[in-house]
Amino acid sequence: MSWFADVVPILVFVGIVLGIWAVLSAISTRNSRALDRLARLSRPQSMADMEDPTKRKTNDRFSGLAEAAKALSSPMMPQTEGEASELKIKLSNAGFRSDAAPMIYSGLRVFCLGFFFVVSAAACLPGRPLNFDSLKWVVILSGIGFYLPAVGLWWIRSKRQEEIFLSLPDALDLLVVCVESGLGLDAGLRKVCDEMGEHAKVMSEEFSLCNFQLQMGRPRREVLHDLGVRTGVDDVKALAAILIQADRFGSSIAQALRVQSDSMRTRRRQIAEEKAAKTAVQLLFPLILFIFPGIFVVLVGPAAINIMENLSPK
Repeated sequence: MSWFADVVPILVFVGIVLGIWAVLSAISTRNSRALDRLARLSRPQSMADMEDPTKRKTNDRFSGLAEAAKALSSPMMPQTEGEASELKIKLSNAGFRSDAAPMIYSGLRVFCLGFFFVVSAAACLPGRPLNFDSLKWVVILSGIGFYLPAVGLWWIRSKRQEEIFLSLPDALDLLVVCVESGLGLDAGLRKVCDEMGEHAKVMSEEFSLCNFQLQMGRPRREVLHDLGVRTGVDDVKALAAILIQADRFGSSIAQALRVQSDSMRTRRRQIAEEKAAKTAVQLLFPLILFIFPGIFVVLVGPAAINIMENLSPK
C-alpha cells in the first residue's frame, strides 16, 4: 500500500484546490445574482416573468451551474468570430445545434485535460524520481485527454455525415416522385419525413427542421443554404444549390430534382467501381502477410525436411 500513501497527498491537494474553486464560484455566483437582481429591479419586468415565478426559480437554480460551466470553458472558447463560426459548424455537422454546445464542448476539453493530468500524475509521479521519462508520460497522457473530445466529435460527425450520404439517394428519389405527382416542395418534404422517419432518422430530422423553418416564414433560399451548411455533406450542398437556382430563376423543381438524382446515382456507381478496383490492390497485403507464409510452409516444408535428412551425416 506504499503507492496509496504516495497518492494521498496529491488527492488532498486536488481536493483543496477544488474546494477553493467552489467557494470562489459561489461568491461570484452570489455577486452575479445580486447584479442581476438590481438590473431586473431597475427595468420593467415582463408579464411572462411576473405570471410564472416557477420559471424564474428554475433559472436561478441552474444559473450557478451554467456560470460555472462558462467559467470552466472560457479558456478554450474561440477568440475570433471566424473560429467561433467554424466550431459551431462542426458541432452542427455532428448534430449539436444548441447555443450552449460550444461552451459545453470547450468545458469538456478543459475537464478531460485536468482529469487526465491528475490521473497521469497520480500514476507516474509517486514512488519515482522526477525525471524526463515520468514528465514525458504525464504530458503525453494529458495531451491525449485534451484531444479526446476532438476525436470523439470527429467520429460522431463522420458517422452522421455517412448516414446522411447513404440515406440521401432514397430520400431524393421519394422527393422526386412526390414533386412529379403534383405535390409542392414543402408537402414533398413532409411526405419524405413521414415515410423515412423509421430507417433514416437523421435525414428525416434535417428535412423536418427545414419544413419547420419554412412554416415559420423563413425564405426558402436561407433554409436550403442552412441545410447544406448544417449537414456538411457535399451532396446535400449540391442539392441545396440546385433548388436555390431553380427557385431563383423559376425553373421546374421536379426537373432539377430529377437531374440531381441522376447525378447522385452516377456518382454512387462511380464510387462503387472505384472501391471494386481498389480491392485487388488491398488484397495483396493480407495475402503476403498471412496466406503466402502458410502456403510456403505447407509446400516447401516437407521438401526442406527431406533435404535436411539427406544432407545430415549418418
